[in-house]
Amino acid sequence: MRHNKNFNHLGRKKAHRDALLANMTIALIMRKRIFTTLAKAKALRMYAEPLINRAKEDTMANRRLVFSYLQNKEAVTELFREVAQKIADRPGGYTRILKTGNRLGDNAKTCFIELVDYNENMLKTPGAKKEGRTRRSRRSKSAASADAETAAPQAELELPAAEPEAPAAE
Repeated sequence: MRHNKNFNHLGRKKAHRDALLANMTIALIMRKRIFTTLAKAKALRMYAEPLINRAKEDTMANRRLVFSYLQNKEAVTELFREVAQKIADRPGGYTRILKTGNRLGDNAKTCFIELVDYNENMLKTPGAKKEGRTRRSRRSKSAASADAETAAPQAELELPAAEPEAPAAE
């Protein structure tokens, strides 16, 4: 029985699985968003988020521990410099999974996994959308044409009379 065994082995041995997750974590840190299957993304979240959490405190011990998992100096540097500054005040949940449908070849569920603080579209506030109207009115065409007729003479009245320009004295 599989009681309380909640780890997805992804059909791989431990060494292969660790290499896969380390490479995917490096790609996630360097590119900020990767496209993969849903099962791999969920396993990656369990692998990457504790490492990202370590980056909040920049000590030699934390750098060595993260390097022991990733084995990539550029990714560790990027994590502790750039990513750690963005996630400094976030208490957890550093990644987001967005499902994208099924893959054509084998019908596998696919998704994006991304770092939360790097998606510019999601960071916009909901109140900062378009300034114009978002709904069309249900007025009849006759009312709209009557409004247009009354608005046109008013626009002509508001225009100031053009004055001839005086020649510049030099």
